[in-house]
Amino acid sequence: MSALAAAEPSELFIVGFPGPELPAELRTRLARGDFAGLVFFTRNFSAPADPVATAEFLRTIAAAYQPALPHRQALPPILAIDHEGGRVQRLKSLLTVWPPMERLRAHPPELAEQVGRAMAEELAALGFNVNFAPVLDVNSNPHNPIIGDRAFGQTAAAVSARALAFLRGLESRGGLRGCGKHFPGHGDTETDSHLTLPVVRRDEAALRAVELAPFAEAVRAGIGMLMTAHVVYPAVDHRPATLSRRWLTEILRGELGFSGVIVSDDLDMSAVTAEHLGLRDDSEVVVEALLAGCDAFLFCRDADRLQRAEAALQAAAARDPQVKARIVESAARLRAFRRTLGWCQPDLAVLRGLPQGAHQRLSERLLQPPPDSTVG
Repeated sequence: MSALAAAEPSELFIVGFPGPELPAELRTRLARGDFAGLVFFTRNFSAPADPVATAEFLRTIAAAYQPALPHRQALPPILAIDHEGGRVQRLKSLLTVWPPMERLRAHPPELAEQVGRAMAEELAALGFNVNFAPVLDVNSNPHNPIIGDRAFGQTAAAVSARALAFLRGLESRGGLRGCGKHFPGHGDTETDSHLTLPVVRRDEAALRAVELAPFAEAVRAGIGMLMTAHVVYPAVDHRPATLSRRWLTEILRGELGFSGVIVSDDLDMSAVTAEHLGLRDDSEVVVEALLAGCDAFLFCRDADRLQRAEAALQAAAARDPQVKARIVESAARLRAFRRTLGWCQPDLAVLRGLPQGAHQRLSERLLQPPPDSTVG
């Protein structure tokens, strides 16, 4: 049996867990090679966080990931975290605290690259190998409750220049990868997709000129992973982008030429419930997302919803050859991406110096106006 022919739905999930200890059932599943990896939140680290203990925690998790099934390769598990800076930084008590990336719009792109490199040094020292950053959304709506100062700028050009410089810095050390979000753009929403299903009512020409432009630049730059937006753009499709074949397969893959991993935003979020999408059950969402073009699925909190989604995908694969073929295709993309990741190798020399020194000074520099006030 070939490795690809043996691809299973469980390989497509990146999952969260509730506390500072890995549940026994999840540890057992990791040992079998189930799941592409884990996503970590503040709740997963003891307070006050200790860098050496945190690094050992991640190393132990990575060591547990030893697929027992012969057709599964021992690939590095994804150990992911949201480490944007500002409001979205899960380990503020442990690592250098960064201001929101909006602060970079007043500085030249070279500074964004330095920030990305500094973040990479700290995250890799702990053992993380994926950072769900940079945000590629354009902060074009002052009433946006969820993006705002997380964006690198208020124009597509500003976002492209600084977010991609940040990405170059983040990936400069090797073994640590970024993930651009939230395709095709969450910057013009007036509601939060954690709570409801947002709608962006720009016409298609405006969407392509503003929202889509930084993602197109990121694809041209070779970004390896993009995260979807649980947002509807009626000018293009009535389905949210996460469930839209038009957005993910026709535009992102077909027009922009993206060949990397498409990962869903968290499928625990209220924007993608059966109530909002007209489905019989929330578990159907993962099947629709797969057929639309998603390769990997984030379930950050709800173990029951994860279990039902996995069962729905398994059942759909058993009855529908198209679903089975998509699972094989997505598993191949995820495996290729994971081969570029580093195994968890904490660096105690770096850890003992956090968060002091040059990184802290760089963080403080972002809060100061640049010498040349004409920088835009």
